[in-house]
Amino acid sequence: MAIYRMEDNAFVPVAETTFAAAGLREREDIQRRIKADVSILASDVMVVAEEFADWSDSSRRVDLLCLDRDANLVIIELKRTDDAGHSDLQALRYAAMVSSMTFAQLVDAYAKYKRLDATDRAEADILAFLGWAEPMDEEFGKDVRIVLAAADFSREVTTTVLWLNERGIDVRCVRLKPYSLADGTLLVDAQQIIPLPEASEYLTKLADKRVEERRGPRHAQRREFWTGVLELAREKGAPHGNRAPSERGWIGRGDGVNLNYAIRGDDVQIEIYIDRGDKDANLRSLAYLEARKDAVERIAGPLVWDKLSGSRACRISQSLPGGWKSQRTEWPEIQTRMIGAALAMDKAFRDLLPGAAGA
Repeated sequence: MAIYRMEDNAFVPVAETTFAAAGLREREDIQRRIKADVSILASDVMVVAEEFADWSDSSRRVDLLCLDRDANLVIIELKRTDDAGHSDLQALRYAAMVSSMTFAQLVDAYAKYKRLDATDRAEADILAFLGWAEPMDEEFGKDVRIVLAAADFSREVTTTVLWLNERGIDVRCVRLKPYSLADGTLLVDAQQIIPLPEASEYLTKLADKRVEERRGPRHAQRREFWTGVLELAREKGAPHGNRAPSERGWIGRGDGVNLNYAIRGDDVQIEIYIDRGDKDANLRSLAYLEARKDAVERIAGPLVWDKLSGSRACRISQSLPGGWKSQRTEWPEIQTRMIGAALAMDKAFRDLLPGAAGA
């Protein structure tokens, strides 16, 4: 696949290059830029540590250790080469090594990474990102995801990654292909090549049975709760009624300005999640919407307007009591309240979101 520059009478190919030829180093140049905006690799994560090596009897270091919105750890392994080296094997080792990490250890790692004097500040940042009121150890770190990033990938690596995905292990390959313009400007084409975005849901369905067997009843129970929520959403014409149930804690979109659903053990949440790729842009969107707070809350009720200190995103949310850990006899009432709140928030914000997306 090539990138072309459009001229008056022709498409002129932009020359491919390599990170090495461009004089870019793996950690100092590529990793430094990715940690500043990790959304180039994954839109739903926050970086919690760099060159993480907080374990005994090993000097190995995780390039970037991240956390996703489902409280899963995410290993990001970077290579500037065209074959990704042995990044698949390295990342699997790292995933196994961090799989026993506790929430308290994560907070300590994040405090060191951000150079925060007090761990309570680090904990507050992480809780805000997750949308939790307090730490929930039973919900934290139930899975580890892997993202491999390289200029290209060898057949050995892609074969391994496809095999792992078929067995319910979430591994993604993101190709970072550098191109050079005549004036020396460097372009990078970032593409997720495994799994292909349009195939992700299909592969997830294939892996569901294996995943649920490995993870246990908690995920099956959450999927069952989502089934009721989404059936009601379809019936009432609420957002996301066309989505498939998931074992994850939220359903929606992680990029742009969108209405999302989140479920936890003891409560549910409807939110306007704002992530336009830049903190200043997100704050402008939040300010645009908050200027219309009175009119919005007359329809949707009281909301929490949150700048999410420590996270790039912003959030406007409403939490309701009762979650997937509630008695099953209580689920219909909880799901009805959830979809009622979603309809109210959709009505309150529907005409405002296009303006917020361009604020």
